[in-house]
Amino acid sequence: MAPTALPVVIQGGMGVAVSSWQLAREVAMAGQVGVVSGTAMDAVLSRRLQDGDPGGHMRRAMAAFPDADMAARVMDKYFISGGRKPGTPYKPIPKLTLTTARAGQELAVVGNFAEVWLAKEGHDGAVGINCLEKVQMATPTALLGAVLAGVDYVLMGAGIPREIPRLLRDISAGRPGRISADVLGGKITRYIEVDPADLLGDSLPTMKRPDFLAIVSVDALANYLYRDPEIRPDGFVVEGPVAGGHSAPPRGKMQLDERGEPIYGPRDDANLAKMVELGLPFWLAGAYGTPEKVEEALALGAAGVQVGTLFALSLDSGITNATRESMLADLREGKLEVKNDPLASPTGFPFKVASLTDTASEEETYQARPRLCDLSYLRTPYEREDGEVGYRCPAEPVHMYLKKGGEQEATEGRKCLCNGLMANIGLGQERKDGYVEARLVTLGQDLVGASELIRTYVEGWSAQQAVEWLMSKVPAARIRRVQFA
Repeated sequence: MAPTALPVVIQGGMGVAVSSWQLAREVAMAGQVGVVSGTAMDAVLSRRLQDGDPGGHMRRAMAAFPDADMAARVMDKYFISGGRKPGTPYKPIPKLTLTTARAGQELAVVGNFAEVWLAKEGHDGAVGINCLEKVQMATPTALLGAVLAGVDYVLMGAGIPREIPRLLRDISAGRPGRISADVLGGKITRYIEVDPADLLGDSLPTMKRPDFLAIVSVDALANYLYRDPEIRPDGFVVEGPVAGGHSAPPRGKMQLDERGEPIYGPRDDANLAKMVELGLPFWLAGAYGTPEKVEEALALGAAGVQVGTLFALSLDSGITNATRESMLADLREGKLEVKNDPLASPTGFPFKVASLTDTASEEETYQARPRLCDLSYLRTPYEREDGEVGYRCPAEPVHMYLKKGGEQEATEGRKCLCNGLMANIGLGQERKDGYVEARLVTLGQDLVGASELIRTYVEGWSAQQAVEWLMSKVPAARIRRVQFA
């Protein structure tokens, strides 16, 4: 199936569930591509259910899941009528491994299905899902859940997503799908697999293959993926270094400026003329969040833009109202700052962190947090001396990381993204000792568009208003509703 028109605006995929189903649905209904986060949706579903599923949205989506028995197992395990008691910790969920336990696979499939299904409910617009190459142990089950729900686009960056086209072909055909596992020190090739027929049995429906957009930073990577039809995506998102979340490190030796941020140069800019020569559609991201920049992107040969920050700050995003109000207040006063922190992310990729009070962006708050790794999405597999696979994360307790063969330097300044991002959407863990996880908010560093919008919409703007504003200089002939036929 192909889209009836290419989107001009792709709403950025922002984890964890900041690009929520509500946000993606609003953007899709406005005629562009809404994108949900595919990161940690197993934890998100389990915690929403434990909070009593306000509004009944998760239960409504799960009632549409093709395998009623699988959905029932998830419900029986996690749903608490009326919600958990205040101060009660959320139940743990199965941790990701190269061979995640079946209960963990089922939770991930149902969680991603629910998010995409809700985003697509009640309209015929286009919805995508964004996953991270760095969270590869979650990828096959996340994409199976999304494909079961009829997702239209899959977007992936934070690495080289060369195996995703084949994975999507296999999953959508109901065949076992797999990707190679990055195992540090591994002497043999290992895989992360999902078998749709084994998981769903006779309940497995006919599925369609979504379009795949690879997120790249430079044209050389796009050219590499384009050359081989087996790994060729359907298009690209070309993301500059100021885009929110993770960004590619500078090419060459890492150098920092006086603020401690990575220095990017001409080598880090994509050659857009070469992108045009490839002949595949591409969208520009990172500092393309104004009508003028949309106009510029189209003039450069792009199909349009991907924008995150405007939608993260919108009234429809998944962040808590308190966090949104705090950021909008700083934005109104011209005080909102975002740092590109080279150390924060356990992945080793630079990560944008908004400077907000009472969040892990503050050194005091960061130091006060007891180091632990319980959600474990960013753990790295490594081969132990006995040949078995172990898992470690630079943000876990230092002595544990060192015991697993990690180096002290890798732990310095690392923040727990998993727990911090869950706290951003009101699903932060509450520990038995009374400790409540602090937020860790990410935004793009380009705030020009947001600063303009806040002058018009002083109390905040909706996703639809953001789309209309971004499209305001697009020629009428280019404005077509994105649907799949």
